[in-house]
Order: sequence, then C-alpha cells, then structure tokens
Amino acid sequence: MPQPLTDTQSERDDRKLPIDRVGVRGLRFPLKIRDRDNQVQHTIAVVSLAVDLPHHYKGTHMSRFIEVLHAHGTELTVRDIAGMPKALLKRLNAQKAHAEFRFPYFRSKRAPVTRHEGLLDYGVVFEVNADGSEVDFVVTVEVPVTTLCPCSKAISARGAHNQRGTVTFAVRFTEPVWIEDLIELVESSASSALYSLLKRPDEKFVTEAAYDNPVFVEDLVRNVAVKAGEHPRIKWFRVEAENFESIHNHNAWAVIERMKQN
Repeated sequence: MPQPLTDTQSERDDRKLPIDRVGVRGLRFPLKIRDRDNQVQHTIAVVSLAVDLPHHYKGTHMSRFIEVLHAHGTELTVRDIAGMPKALLKRLNAQKAHAEFRFPYFRSKRAPVTRHEGLLDYGVVFEVNADGSEVDFVVTVEVPVTTLCPCSKAISARGAHNQRGTVTFAVRFTEPVWIEDLIELVESSASSALYSLLKRPDEKFVTEAAYDNPVFVEDLVRNVAVKAGEHPRIKWFRVEAENFESIHNHNAWAVIERMKQN
C-alpha cells in the first residue's frame, strides 16, 4: 500500500504573518460574453485568482485554484465569474477570495460619414471579491478617445493640438450594465470617439468635430462623472483619464471617484 504524500502546504508556519492574497495569475482562459445585441462574443481572458492565508499555514494549495477555474467546463460566462470567489472560499477554506478577468472586447463601429465598418477593441476587467457572505463585483472599461486642448484652440491663430487618451471607467451597480453602455458614456464625454476605419470624408468630420468640442483632461473626467451620476444603475464609479500629450514629453492625468448618495 503506497504511503500518503506529505502535505507541506498545510504545515504550520510560526512567523505569525497572515498573507492578504496568494494564488495564481497570468492564466489565459476562454470566455463567452453576451453583448447588448444578444449576440455572443468569444474572447480570451487573463485570469488572476487568490485567497487570504491565515498566519499559521505555510502555504495554499495552488492546484485547487485551477480546479475551480475548470469546474465550469472549457468556456466561462459572466455568471460563472460572479460565483467563482465563493467557490474559492469553499474549496480553499478561506475567509476572503478574489477573481479578476481581463480581456479584449470588440465592437463593430461605422465611420461617421461613409459608414464603412471596422472593429475596435476595448479593454474590459471583471473583478469579483468575496469577504465571507459579502460579494463585490466591479466592471471596468478602458476606452481610447480623442481630446483637443481648449487652451491651444483659444490662443492659436491656426489649429489646436490634440491627442489620443485612455479613459479607465470602473463601476459598481445595482443592476447589471451593458459594456456597450459604459463605452458609449465615455466616448460621448470626449472631443471625439475613435474609429478603426476612416476614409477622407470621415477624417474631415472627426477632425472638425473634435475642434468644435475641446476638452481638457479635467473636462473629460468631469463629463464622465456627471453622466455616471445620472445613470440609474450605477452606485459607485471611478473615472481616470490619461492624455498622451502630443506637444509635451509627459502625460496629463485626472481621477474622480464617488459613491452616489441614495
């Protein structure tokens, strides 16, 4: 009869230092997302899974994270992700658990004049944390935009400098919110949205539209914050904007975070 293998992870540790998070990260796993048009989009998520570790345990059982991840089959849904931290709590006898899924999300966008269609990718993060029976779900979108400088427009006889920027918009919600709704909220707050395919008439339109709607990075985060405050399903938000300045060797950056009052 074979001898039982030593369970080193469960051995006692005497340093009296609990670990806030320990687990696995950098995993890639198939993900299935339903979009606003009731279509299904298949993508690949980069996954992080973690739990807390009491001070008296030497280590956690890394293989159990993988077992929990694979328990739902070969492709995950949002429902699977939402329930994963509680499954980690049970499987690893933990008090706190964390699951993060980062993935590209594609939208088909038509050029504003010629209506030529092209795909544009956005970054999306689903982050779910469980603390005992409490579960916290945060959705983040990373949206590329165009901004045009109001000061440059005001002081220049010809033209104004503009730049591409990224808005990182995180929300907690009372009811689920479509990824597309969050993206459109951000894009409508900038000087112009971005497109993957622009012919000359489209480029003229986008350039002039941005010129007619100049925004500082401060304007950008405030615009998003106002619209988030008016959204009936958003209860908390954090909006961060970073402009990759075209006439400076540094970036402009601003953040607003708010918990909405009932």
